[in-house]
Amino acid sequence: MDLDPKQTDAFQAVVELGSFDRAAARLSVTPSAVSQRVRALETALGAALVLRTRPCRPTQMGQRLLQYLRRALLLKTDLQADLLNLETGPTTVALALNSDSLGTWFFPALASLLVKDQFILDLIVEDQDHTYELLKTGMAAGCVSTVAQPMRGCTAEVLGTMRYRLMASTSFRQRWLAGGLTREAARQAPVVAYTRKDTLQSSFLLDYLGLPEGAYPCHYVPGIEAHFAAVRYGVGYAMIPEWLLPSAAGGDDPLVDLAPRHPTDVALYWHTWKVQSPRMEGMSRHIVEAARRILRP
Repeated sequence: MDLDPKQTDAFQAVVELGSFDRAAARLSVTPSAVSQRVRALETALGAALVLRTRPCRPTQMGQRLLQYLRRALLLKTDLQADLLNLETGPTTVALALNSDSLGTWFFPALASLLVKDQFILDLIVEDQDHTYELLKTGMAAGCVSTVAQPMRGCTAEVLGTMRYRLMASTSFRQRWLAGGLTREAARQAPVVAYTRKDTLQSSFLLDYLGLPEGAYPCHYVPGIEAHFAAVRYGVGYAMIPEWLLPSAAGGDDPLVDLAPRHPTDVALYWHTWKVQSPRMEGMSRHIVEAARRILRP
């Protein structure tokens, strides 16, 4: 069946912006018009597409439609360029990845491709254990994830391993962990996590000391730079990507490894759709090859 572009544009705007009012502002129409278009699309497809919550979210059928629309746009852009014998113009692509990847290897791996092929990035930053859901719901065309198993219609390729070290400033260790990282000391020493979805620290403390989450104080500091700064300035201790440690060497209050014999290795995978545009295929291939050069095998 043919899809009405005004209806699909309204649907995408509602899902991407989270409300009918914001979608109306983007499309320069009234919220009522957006609602009518989405409802007409739902009637034509015979299924609900949007959950009218705050923010609005796609239903399972809405997720499948969003996947289709975004992939179709990339394919259409490439085909038009080929038919007209033109260079492909800028293409917006939504990718989901974790903050540590974004702040370490991602741009060194991708910068040259972004300049050469004119990709415009719409990056969604999420915990690496949860980026997979953003691909599944159609919010991203590709994602960096800790999940090894590809979902139906997708591929999953190994990127490499991020190694983490449990780090603290020298003054923090002297204040809280002078006798070492013991169970009793760890009950009092504050941890720094990105968000409540970040389980790197809690998993280590459970495995290494048998301390469950909630048995110790924990700061929540999102963003790799702010998170790293909290550790460097002695606010707490945390798992830090090994990649960042050379930049923190020396100084008046150098960082120390609290568990030098127990690094944490996190395997990362690149997920994307099997059927995709040639440009997206090229981007996927570039990400995988570059990451394998940069990350640990």
